[in-house]
This record gives sequence, structure tokens and C-alpha cells, in this order.
Amino acid sequence: MSEDATKTMNMIEAINSALDVMLGQDPEVVIMGEDVGYFGGVFRATAGLQKKHGKTRVFDTPISECGIIGVGVGMAAYGLRPVPEIQFADYIYPGLDQLVSEAARMRYRSANDFICPMTVRSPFGGGIFGGQTHSQSPESLFTHVCGIKTVIPATPYDAKGLLIAAIEDNDPVVFFEPKRIYNGPFTGYYDRPVEPWSKHEGSAVPEGYYRIELGKAAIVREGQAVTVLTYGTMVHVVKAVVAEHDALEKDLRNALVAQEFILHYQIQVDNAGTPIGAEALVRWRHPRRGMVTPAQFIPMAEQTGLILQLGQWVLETACEQLVHWASQPATA
Repeated sequence: MSEDATKTMNMIEAINSALDVMLGQDPEVVIMGEDVGYFGGVFRATAGLQKKHGKTRVFDTPISECGIIGVGVGMAAYGLRPVPEIQFADYIYPGLDQLVSEAARMRYRSANDFICPMTVRSPFGGGIFGGQTHSQSPESLFTHVCGIKTVIPATPYDAKGLLIAAIEDNDPVVFFEPKRIYNGPFTGYYDRPVEPWSKHEGSAVPEGYYRIELGKAAIVREGQAVTVLTYGTMVHVVKAVVAEHDALEKDLRNALVAQEFILHYQIQVDNAGTPIGAEALVRWRHPRRGMVTPAQFIPMAEQTGLILQLGQWVLETACEQLVHWASQPATA
């Protein structure tokens, strides 16, 4: 990894930086796609690259996804490193045959005489109210194809390092960009303000060359009880869920330590004087909330002592009350 100074970037800027670095470093890298040249891409991911590197390195194509991918396969076989852009992943299907039947199979079918170092970039996923033709997530189709690597970043830092590694790879890579987090992470709550990448540690991106190894998962947080495997936008949704769980767990622990209760019970007997259960209620003392549970009859099991049953009932009731308190706003 380079020791260059870092700069705060969103994901679009990080992708642009990765393309800029590779265009400057490798003369075989070319970028093509709909509106990627003069206009700089519909999301501006290639903005300024044609002006800097020339029209033979960054150029526009007709609206033909099959043609874009097909030309890219030919370029790669010839020795170039094409980086075609499919403007939205929803439109990648016309190029599916070229990717699956040609790009993915080239090394094998030529007995390693030819390789296909092509990286197909494409924004994907929902969350931006883009409708049916601008919201699809077709990544699973490519993860089941031998010979193609599927890469999806979760932060600007990941995006640049992974894209550089993808372009340098000698086999075809489909690089899907989660457009919902182009400008900031998403927690899953549409009704909350958008948080910009500038407030996230993943926005610190080295300005020069660096790469992140493909095929190796990043450990976002270590734990012992549960393993969650996810990618892209859902990394941030899962992090938000875990943070909320941590807050709830802390509140429950604090409540458990702080609470006191008084158990009131009256043993009930049958006509023969044999205990059959107890009428019980619990009066809770809490630093912020107080509550009395409704009286409840606790029948005595044949092989369990009544006091033990009462203790078990109190414990279950305590858990229910803790969860209830944690989910309710505090009162004065």
C-alpha cells in the first residue's frame, strides 16, 4: 500500500480516483460506456478523465450493452485492460452472454493462451426510488458463474482499493457499485437524515495507488455469538442494528442492576388443605419507572416446589418488564 496522504472522499470520488490512478499508471487501461467521456458519467464517476487522459482512453459508446461488453472482451483478448461501464446494472442482461460464454470461459477454452483482464463497472441496487429499471440487484447471477469475480465495496476506501485490484486482475471482474451509498452510508431508516461520508472513517482514502486483495473478507467487528455475512449497503444497515442492540443491552443491564421488587403471594389450598398454588403479584421499584404486575395464579406442579415456581415466575416477569421499560420513553 502506498504511504500517500489521505483525502476525505465519497464513493464516487474514490472510484474516480481509482480510475485516474490506473489510467496514469497503465497505458493499456481504457474506459468506455454510455456518457462516460465528455459528460463524465450519469453519476459523475468518470468526470474529468477524458479531458485529462484523452479521447482514445476514455470514450463514449452507443446504447448497446451487448456491444459494450462484446467490444470489451475483444479488447481484453487483444491485450488491453478495458473498464466498460454499464450505466445501470438493470441493463446488464443484454451483455450476459458475452460475459458468461466468452469472458468467463476465455482462459479455459484457450488453454491459458488468452486471458480476459476486463472490469465491468455498474451501479446497482435500490434505495434511491429509481423504479423497476434502476433498482435491481443482479449480483447473485454472476457469483454463480465460474471464471468471473464479483466485487462490491462498502466504503470509499474499499471502493478505490478494490477497483484498482480488479483492474489489475487478469480475469474478468464485475464491479457492482451500491449507488444508495455513493454519497453516504445508509442505516436502513429512510426517515432519518442522511449522514455524509465525511463523518465516516471509511472516507479517508489515500490519494495515490493502493490495492485491497480480492477474495478476502473484511472483519468489520469481532464477536463470539453470531456471524453476519453481508456486503455493500447492508454492511451499514447491520452495523446500525448491532449498535441499537448494544444500546438496548446496556439499558437492560442498567435496569437489572437498579431495580428492586417486592413479591406478594398467598398460598391457595384445596378442601383437604393441600397447597395447589399461589395468588401472586410483583411490585416493582425502578429509579425512573414503577409498576405493579396484575395478580396471577401460579399453579403448583407435582414435582416442583411452589417457592421455586414463584421464583421462576418472578424471573420471567422481570425479563418482560425490562424489555418493556427499555422500549418506552422515560417519565419524570
